[in-house]
Amino acid sequence: MPDSENLIRRQMAEQMQETFASGLNAVTWALLRSGSRSAADDEKMLYAAFASAYHYLETGSAAEQQRAEWLISRVYAVLGNGRESLRHAERCNALTLANAADMAEYDKAFALEALARANAVAGNAVEADKIRAQAEAAGKAIVDEQSRKVFMDELNWK
Repeated sequence: MPDSENLIRRQMAEQMQETFASGLNAVTWALLRSGSRSAADDEKMLYAAFASAYHYLETGSAAEQQRAEWLISRVYAVLGNGRESLRHAERCNALTLANAADMAEYDKAFALEALARANAVAGNAVEADKIRAQAEAAGKAIVDEQSRKVFMDELNWK
């Protein structure tokens, strides 16, 4: 097989991974925002978040991987599983710190938001309040007005 054909196949595979990642991310968000979900919807939401993370791991940037961990943490928080929510929030935060130069300004705030929310769901109220205050300060420092508004709306869970 010629090198050019191999290159085209690799590019197509990457494009498919990106399409799956973003599509599954959208499915997860649609289910998160759904007014009423069945147990089957909850399961689909969790699997979609994990599948999106897998595809971002295969082809995405550090920021996309960080955001995928954030989304998994959020899904677990919504499902009431504080232990798993906290585990993925910690992974999100670790990716944020390890790849600071690759993150948008709001990624740090969202990593802190995930840690705060996960701690709250896990029953660690004091830690949740402390980290939530850090998240709020990081959110207020977001320069882009629209990004700041989106973040503050997401932080408005208490």
